[in-house]
Amino acid sequence: MTDPFSYVTANRFYVEIDSEIAASFSECSGIGVTLKTQSIVEGGVNGQQRFFIDNPEFSNVVLKRGITDSMDFWSWIKAVLNNETKQRRNVSILLFNQAGDTMQAWTLVGAMPSGWKADALQASADNVALEELTLAYEGLKIEKGGGSDTTKHNKRGDTGYFVGDN
Repeated sequence: MTDPFSYVTANRFYVEIDSEIAASFSECSGIGVTLKTQSIVEGGVNGQQRFFIDNPEFSNVVLKRGITDSMDFWSWIKAVLNNETKQRRNVSILLFNQAGDTMQAWTLVGAMPSGWKADALQASADNVALEELTLAYEGLKIEKGGGSDTTKHNKRGDTGYFVGDN
């Protein structure tokens, strides 16, 4: 028998930064990767093409939430602007079903803020004032259920990239 609360809706998610729930967000968009290709023409083969996979391109993730009195995100961006070290963090977006079980976890490996902005303020508005945090990241890990284990990605290897299972 199927659990009636096992369905997944897009409105049940949390965001963890370095394995701690950081904030409640109203919107998360942009999780994705594009594998670029290079086509190669092979002499004498006119009916098809060959292609090689080039470097992946990870799209920026945009998080939106109502403005609060927390200055955590601005402090993170300020540290990046001041060239302080160790500003890359692992950020996990956890998606839950209606029963509260983690259905999928996306871990943005080596993420750092690449933008922040606040909504327009209008005297006649009646909606919630939002702030928007944009994150760039070095890698993406996707896990089914059980949440993320960002401890696998907490050290850089000899090449300068974060290491861990992929």
